[in-house]
Amino acid sequence: MSPRTSKPHEVVERALSLSRADGCVVIADEHSTANLRWAGNALTTNGVTRGRTLTVIATVDGKEGTASGVVSRSAVTDDELEPLVRAAEAAAHGAGPAEDAQPLVTDVPQSPDFTDAPAETSSAVFADFAPALGESFARARAGGRELYGFANHELVSTYLGTSTGLRLRHDQPNGTLELNAKSPDRTRSAWAGRATRDFKDVDPAALDAELAVRLGWAERRIELPAGRYETLLPPTAVADLLIYQMWSASGRDAAEGRTVFSRPGGGTRVGDRLSELPLSLRSDPHEPGLECAPFVVAHSSGDDRSVFDNGLPVRATEWIGGGELRNLLTTRHSAGLTGLPLAPSAGNLILDGGDDRSAEEMVAGTERGLLLTCLWYIREVDPATLLLTGLTRDGVYLVENGEVTGQVNNFRFNESPVDLLGRAAEAGRTERTLPREWSDYFTRAAMPMLRVPDFNMSSVSQGV
Repeated sequence: MSPRTSKPHEVVERALSLSRADGCVVIADEHSTANLRWAGNALTTNGVTRGRTLTVIATVDGKEGTASGVVSRSAVTDDELEPLVRAAEAAAHGAGPAEDAQPLVTDVPQSPDFTDAPAETSSAVFADFAPALGESFARARAGGRELYGFANHELVSTYLGTSTGLRLRHDQPNGTLELNAKSPDRTRSAWAGRATRDFKDVDPAALDAELAVRLGWAERRIELPAGRYETLLPPTAVADLLIYQMWSASGRDAAEGRTVFSRPGGGTRVGDRLSELPLSLRSDPHEPGLECAPFVVAHSSGDDRSVFDNGLPVRATEWIGGGELRNLLTTRHSAGLTGLPLAPSAGNLILDGGDDRSAEEMVAGTERGLLLTCLWYIREVDPATLLLTGLTRDGVYLVENGEVTGQVNNFRFNESPVDLLGRAAEAGRTERTLPREWSDYFTRAAMPMLRVPDFNMSSVSQGV
């Protein structure tokens, strides 16, 4: 059997049958991707790829506790399967007791499609999108602008089996579009991005029209110094900041006093009010258009994930409700340590509870402030406050008396997303968005525009 002719569920079953460990988890991820790239109003490359990654997790019981060993490899052949299983077992025998050890998950109903062939994408996913993109090239050329960008579609079928009888499967489509428009002299640039499941809801003409407007705004240049400005953060920027906040929301780290969610004197800030606005930050595997795996898939263990939790159901979780911190990320192990509710991480993030005003309406309600396009190069400065730094990119615009009057220079910012939630004066309509900074890792997000009265632009940046 070769990696492409063997069926994924058969590989999982055979690996489990080869196991000599006390416990075993096998994850087969079947990948397929299709992509398009373009530059200067012309398609440059396209391609389709296929692949499989197999992860074997062996658990070994001992007098001092249970150890785990994890080995992942791509393109595993029939002859390589048993050595892979043995390598995971050897890793478990060579490791000390795992701190996060728990009994492997049981009693989760089998996925009805576990034995079905994996889902696959192909260039056909662009059947409607590609001709519309070509028409946008022609319009952009006639309008004196150049379009650059790429479209990528990935389908991952994950098969998870365990020695305790779990047989689970999830198909995850993931599409991203990033489009840049530039003036011929490259002094002006504007960006738009979209996340999609199938490219049927992406309109290149509408995106090009949006970018044309932004390039027009940039014809007037205004230099502003660093400082604090009333700022409209678009959904993509809000997503980038709150995704980082979620990644930093380990319940154990908070309970041990190491994060912004630690309560001075001990414990966590669960129950504290983080925002005066009635905002809800939540994850739900069944959120329409943002569906993600309804069970834990952990290829390794960390502060907010555990290989022992593989297959554990993931349910809708409210991280912030009515502006109040409700939950932090926990595994079964860390929930037991901290006394916090069990709250596994999920593959989407939604912020809602705003007043449903559109971006245009929020601009119209701005006397004087900045409108951002997106954030870039976000890095952590201080975990105790979750202070982040980063850059604005591809257009910062000055709004005066409800209208955009020109483009200003880019800035470096220094802000904490937790502080921003506390200072936000308005949240608009929640809409699906592509987080530009984290689009390689996290794409399923829905966010509103936020109005922050005093966003900290700490220094001027010379980037375009």
